[in-house]
Amino acid sequence: MTSGKPKKNTGSRSRNVPINEESGQNPAEAPLERVIHPEASRHYELHISAAKEPTHASKTKAGGVEKKHAPSGKRPAAKKTSANLEHAPVTRHTTVHHFPPASTRKKSRISRKVWNLMEWIAVSALIFTLLFFVINFSSYSMLLKNKLEKVTGTFQLNPYIEKMMDGGTAPAAQEPLPQVTENSSFSSRIPPLKLEVSPPDDRVIIPRINRNVPIVPVSSENLIKRDWNALENDIQDALKDGVVHYPGTSQPGDRGNVVLTGHSSYFPWDPGRFKDVFALLHEIVEGDTVIVYHDQYKFTYEVYEKKVVNPDQVEVLTQEGDERLTLITCTPVGTNLRRLIIFARPI
Repeated sequence: MTSGKPKKNTGSRSRNVPINEESGQNPAEAPLERVIHPEASRHYELHISAAKEPTHASKTKAGGVEKKHAPSGKRPAAKKTSANLEHAPVTRHTTVHHFPPASTRKKSRISRKVWNLMEWIAVSALIFTLLFFVINFSSYSMLLKNKLEKVTGTFQLNPYIEKMMDGGTAPAAQEPLPQVTENSSFSSRIPPLKLEVSPPDDRVIIPRINRNVPIVPVSSENLIKRDWNALENDIQDALKDGVVHYPGTSQPGDRGNVVLTGHSSYFPWDPGRFKDVFALLHEIVEGDTVIVYHDQYKFTYEVYEKKVVNPDQVEVLTQEGDERLTLITCTPVGTNLRRLIIFARPI
């Protein structure tokens, strides 16, 4: 006989878990999958993990039983029963990894390339600048020295140039000349000597920059033939010995344009002694005096114009107009990008 009371279930507890009809698999046991966010090119990864076990065990007061805690630092072993699995809380942690869009990564690559290019340009410019000043050390050291002398007031004019500025006369003799007495055969005294000092060669003297430089003539043969390469070689060879009187231009004292050209800087390994003869030509100002000696005759000029032109502006060589002097050199110092032109008229 059986009673009407329900039988007590002493066995293990069970639970109904929904099964996916299509795959026949429990959704809770499904493997983790990589999720792609529907937004443009943004990828996410989803990671799910169970929470850690509690750090201490406890007994809940039930039916008059007190609540007891496990000692600190010790954790009793939990019985893995179906009831524990059924009532144990499950915490799911989600970690999202953000990947920047493709456009952002492309911009980052472009930025790195631009930065590398700028860094390369800066290093190259620094190396070029150092080499430039090393090659043109003589000219720029002369410029620096001139500036310091002007600031400190220690600039001293060459004594010979100073004498030329005073009138070009020889200094008085250290001992007086013997005078003629009544017993001598001469009835008059010998006048004091006052001789003009003239260099034996052609020269240009520029007091402002303390320069006294020989003028070297160049043959007009290649100019007449219009062989410009040969003419340029003739001029470069002559510049080793001073400044060049440009072929085909007037001589001092004649009507027309007297053109003199010289280096502002040149290669240090060049054998010439006048590589930086016109390095200070930039210091000349209007009103300065320039002296030219030609065939032991002295010609004095006064500067009236100063300008910078391109190398192809050859009109500065024209012979039309009144008598004048033109000084030419390269600028900036150490380059041949442009030409510094100084015009002076005779006085």
